[in-house]
Amino acid sequence: MDEVHLRSLTPSVLGILVRRGADFAAAEDAVQDALVEAVRVWPADPPRDPKGWLVTVAWRKFLDATRADAARRRREDLHEEQPPPGPAPAVDDTLQLYFLCAHPSLTPSSAVALTLRAVGGLTTRQIAQAYLVPEATMAQRISRAKRTVSTVRLDRPGDVATVLRVLYLVFNEGYSGDIDLAAEAIRLTRQLAAAIDHPEVAGLLALMLLHHARRPARTAPDGSLVPLAEQDRGRWDTAAIAEGIGILQAALARDRLGEFQAQAAIAALHADAPTAEETDWVQIVEWYDELARLTDSPVVRLNRAVAVGEADGPRAGLAALDALDASLPRRTAVAAYLHERDGDLATAARLYAEAAHKAPDLAERDHLTRQAARLNSRLRR
Repeated sequence: MDEVHLRSLTPSVLGILVRRGADFAAAEDAVQDALVEAVRVWPADPPRDPKGWLVTVAWRKFLDATRADAARRRREDLHEEQPPPGPAPAVDDTLQLYFLCAHPSLTPSSAVALTLRAVGGLTTRQIAQAYLVPEATMAQRISRAKRTVSTVRLDRPGDVATVLRVLYLVFNEGYSGDIDLAAEAIRLTRQLAAAIDHPEVAGLLALMLLHHARRPARTAPDGSLVPLAEQDRGRWDTAAIAEGIGILQAALARDRLGEFQAQAAIAALHADAPTAEETDWVQIVEWYDELARLTDSPVVRLNRAVAVGEADGPRAGLAALDALDASLPRRTAVAAYLHERDGDLATAARLYAEAAHKAPDLAERDHLTRQAARLNSRLRR
């Protein structure tokens, strides 16, 4: 069993430990220890029931840790609650755990960080990149969240908005990061949409489907990134696009606009264009204006600058970019693109090379390096 499949068992195992009396922080540590043990033992001796094995080992490790500082009576009570032998019940606790991690005692940002780490399987580094903060800062935030939930009963679920934020970040990491969690995020969002009549849940599901529909065309056979304008639109999943647009239209008709509906509207305009040249950039800028009003996010404003550059020309895009912090991730790459569109190839080549050094992953770094090399080759002619 590979690491991705092994990690997929984590939510159910964690849920079983919590239901049997383990506090969340200790249960999460025990499950992580069990995963480490599985990586060490399973290659030579794979279990017939991987989930049952993880439950047994994680529970044992939880009990070992508890015995170190708990009273005798509590230790005996926990021992009596030990899961019975045999296969573990096939219950999907993942969405419930998302809501429990979004506990009212936590701030929304801490709840999201804790859930991504404990249930989503993301590393502290990946979460820090998603939040645009240093890894050490995120590690402290997660540690504080663990300490907070270790002192409260996890019987008061958090709000839908926090859970949606977690699902969105899990999807983004699965879509572009090291661990493929996109399909799992879509599955859980479908569950949530079936359980809750909420336009933003529908908006998030539509957004995921529209982005996921383009996934087969995002990379070349050699693994290199393919920009949106250069993608083979014949490889896009038209059924997923149609489903996403239908869900979005029903959500927008309720006139309760939220950020995920606005993002989905932008994705729908891209997906609906037969060619890159036929993209309705003017309408996309209008949706980015709505999205900026809803979120005031610097990333939204960065993407808006690209749209302005397409709708009104590269110099208008550069003017919009000037208002943004120079340290904003991917700002340099956007500046390079807009300078190339404006005909300033020397500046664009320099900025592509600079952006490559700042790229968060190898695929993006390679893509930006190739862009710089392409322009430098043209300048030498």
